[in-house]
Amino acid sequence: MEQIQSVTTATVESVVPGDEGKDKFKKCDQIAFYRRQKQLAGSVQYHALLDTLEVSETHAELQLQHTHTEACLLLQVCGIKGKAVRVKINELKPIRARYEVPDVLIGEPVTQRLRAEPRGGGTVTLSAEEGNFQVQVRGHPFLLEVECEGEVLVSMNAQGRLYFETLQTPPTQGVSSVDRGEGEDSQGLWKEEFKTFLDVKANGPSSVGLDFSLHGVEHVYGIPEHADTLRLKNTRSAGEPYRLYNLDVFAYEIHSRLGLYGSVPLLLGHRLGRTVGIFWLNTSETLLDIGSEAETEEPPQKKRRVVPSTELHWMSESGVIDAFILLGPSPLDIFKQFAALTALAFDSVQWAEVPVHWSDMLAHCGAGSQALPPLFSLGYHQSRWNYEDEADVLAVDAGFDQRDIPYDVIWLDIEHTDGKRYFTWDNKRFPDPARLQRHLQHRNRRLVVISDPHIKVDPDYTVYRDASEQGFFVRNRAGQVFEGSCWPGLCSYLDFTSPHVRDWYSSQFALNKYKGSTGTLFVWNDMNEPSVFDGPEQTMPKDAVHCGGWEHRELHNLYGFYQQWATMEGLIQRSKGAERPFVLTRSFFAGSQRFGAVWTGDNVASWDYLKISIPMLLTLSITGISFCGADVGGFFQDPEPELLVRWYQAGALQPFFRGHSAMQTKRREPWLFGEENTRAIRDAIRERYRLLPYWYSLFHRAHCHAEPPVRPLWVEFPGEIQCFEMEDEYMIGNALLACPVTDAGVTEVNVLFPGSGEFWYDIRTFRRFEGGTNTSVPVTLDSVPVFQRGGTIVPRKTKAGRSTACLSSIPFDLTVALDSEGCADGELYEDDGRSFNYRTKQEFTLRRFTFRNKTLSCSCADEKGQFQCVCSVERVVFLGLEAKPSAVIVQQGSGVCEKKKTFRFEEETSMLTVEKLKLKTVHSWELKIK
Repeated sequence: MEQIQSVTTATVESVVPGDEGKDKFKKCDQIAFYRRQKQLAGSVQYHALLDTLEVSETHAELQLQHTHTEACLLLQVCGIKGKAVRVKINELKPIRARYEVPDVLIGEPVTQRLRAEPRGGGTVTLSAEEGNFQVQVRGHPFLLEVECEGEVLVSMNAQGRLYFETLQTPPTQGVSSVDRGEGEDSQGLWKEEFKTFLDVKANGPSSVGLDFSLHGVEHVYGIPEHADTLRLKNTRSAGEPYRLYNLDVFAYEIHSRLGLYGSVPLLLGHRLGRTVGIFWLNTSETLLDIGSEAETEEPPQKKRRVVPSTELHWMSESGVIDAFILLGPSPLDIFKQFAALTALAFDSVQWAEVPVHWSDMLAHCGAGSQALPPLFSLGYHQSRWNYEDEADVLAVDAGFDQRDIPYDVIWLDIEHTDGKRYFTWDNKRFPDPARLQRHLQHRNRRLVVISDPHIKVDPDYTVYRDASEQGFFVRNRAGQVFEGSCWPGLCSYLDFTSPHVRDWYSSQFALNKYKGSTGTLFVWNDMNEPSVFDGPEQTMPKDAVHCGGWEHRELHNLYGFYQQWATMEGLIQRSKGAERPFVLTRSFFAGSQRFGAVWTGDNVASWDYLKISIPMLLTLSITGISFCGADVGGFFQDPEPELLVRWYQAGALQPFFRGHSAMQTKRREPWLFGEENTRAIRDAIRERYRLLPYWYSLFHRAHCHAEPPVRPLWVEFPGEIQCFEMEDEYMIGNALLACPVTDAGVTEVNVLFPGSGEFWYDIRTFRRFEGGTNTSVPVTLDSVPVFQRGGTIVPRKTKAGRSTACLSSIPFDLTVALDSEGCADGELYEDDGRSFNYRTKQEFTLRRFTFRNKTLSCSCADEKGQFQCVCSVERVVFLGLEAKPSAVIVQQGSGVCEKKKTFRFEEETSMLTVEKLKLKTVHSWELKIK
């Protein structure tokens, strides 16, 4: 174990960022199924047998036949309520079952009956009863087009790239001979070699592929995770296709299309007036080739015009074709349509009818597009690989209080365990971990510890022994338990694809099993791609075998999804449904948003990595993974002080906010870089805490309405072309424009203010800017450009407090930024911040703030809410008033009692401040400006 660790550490210390992927990981031309598909692209022909069409209540189906081999496929088309189309293609009569992805979809989507009508030219039209869309199926050659409101939006197989390798019986020499490398297999049909690794394919070739044409679209986004630009690149003109294959890539190369730690095969195409989405539901290794085409359009009685088109070529190693076309039309509609597939819509469930018992809560814990996180998890997290011992943790905890810097969570990496055995403690370093947790709890703070999927091979280790006795480990192709090396040395890997293994793993978090743990300990799942140091591409061999006999190749990208799910369930079981869990994962798939948070992995302390973190997080956000962040300061190498300050400022404006670093780096607690830098970091963290009411309200909207808390400008301004490629500034909700400083030595930044005719207000200087302009804004080390949009109301706390628990007694500020009509709107969501009572007992409050006709009103936005918040609005700041008022009057309730309030008006900034209000947020009231 120690030898393996020292070798790994030496490698880590010598690595150059980006070098890791140059020889350890495959290039696309080293992937056999990619070579086969590219070789035959466009030459394989299928035609649809229209006379086999059958229509049921749930779908329409017909057969597709290969022109040369006459092999038949079965095409199913479903019209999904909420404006989506599902297209599924499988073998008509496979010799054995093909893998169809389980557990990602929340049940079967709600479908509607399609009406079939024959058309001329060998075409049939399938019309939906709701949603105003149609599916046209042409017979020779096969072509499927999705039309909405009279316009063809998406075509499938227009490029003739439908590819489907039907399952075969093994060759005559047998798999054992293939295993020995005998015989010729130059196409990698039954075996594939990479370096010293041999991948034996027990089921033979099973690759699938299909092309999609997005008409009128030239801007596409999504398919995380890649360290690349927000707008996806044309891969046919330069470079390799985007790869979706979860890998442990240390110090990953920037602007690479190599797959990183997680995968969400959702792509969004956007143009003026329309957003569409393609969700390719496949968990095997997947590649996406993107090309641009020009199409000639000839509208009636108009001149011909050339319109753009984006061509997508999806290729997966195995499984079936299962694709969802999301029809929008707006970006927010796409988010809801995707969430309806991968997460239960919050407002479709009568939560008052959900039993309070914790076991029933497990079935509903993922309901809502993004799991509503406990409030503490939106605060600042302090982490390091590794804090040395209990005294070190206590000293760091005290250091934050001594310097008046808020924080909520401190983290322990693998060194806290007994020889890297998870669910244990190093008794010398942490002799009484429960006492440490109680100390932190007394100060309203939490502890997070790591739990990876690899289990040290040690018969005296209870977790290993129990899992081994019950057959809970992944097996190799020969049927023995698979063993590979990771941090503990020789390890076996839990088979989280098995519900029985997940149930057992969840039970390990019980307080009577996880000795030294308490209810304030939360969990971090790392290395769960899974990472195997001596495996091909540092991951599990594809021919490893999971429960049900499925090869790892079928479900590789789902492995980390399952571990996070099991961990989340374990924490809910531990509290018997009383407390919301917090689980961070490195590996993920579509639907992982139901289980917790994600971070971008092993980044590097450089300006380039700070800069690329923004499009990486925006891409995660628009594909459903809303609770995401990047390690502040960079995990590897030592940041210069200016970079660290700028990263803290950026991290404070992102959903998940954690400072983390490798053991080889110098200590970097916020107070170790001089008073000027400490002050700037303190201010950034404090501002984060003051803004938490707004952040928490945004996560409520993410949970209920699938609206990502952070979003690219084009999402909020879909009609402004200049926003389509903007990735260095973004929106926090609909109210705040964030422009983190990501370059060294900057004294001013150029800011695009979107929205012609809109107003934007600097939250520090209160200077007003016009929308539709580019303006240089000065910055200093302790400032980061953030602007509030005219027409919005943002709630804040009047001060930061020591942790999120302190916020419950701190009153609110409201900042009312007026639009060109002198109006503004906003909302505030509150609950207890920790339990599921907001769901089971309706213990929440949702308040609406509206400013019209010079009157600010507070009213109830959801009458079901029963939460009684003790906080009040202490101060209201109005931005953009035309003139100094003569009086400010407050009226509470339905009575006529009115009170005049003192106020302060600043002519230069047109800012009105009204203080000492003491207006309860749970009461209705009005503040009138005369």
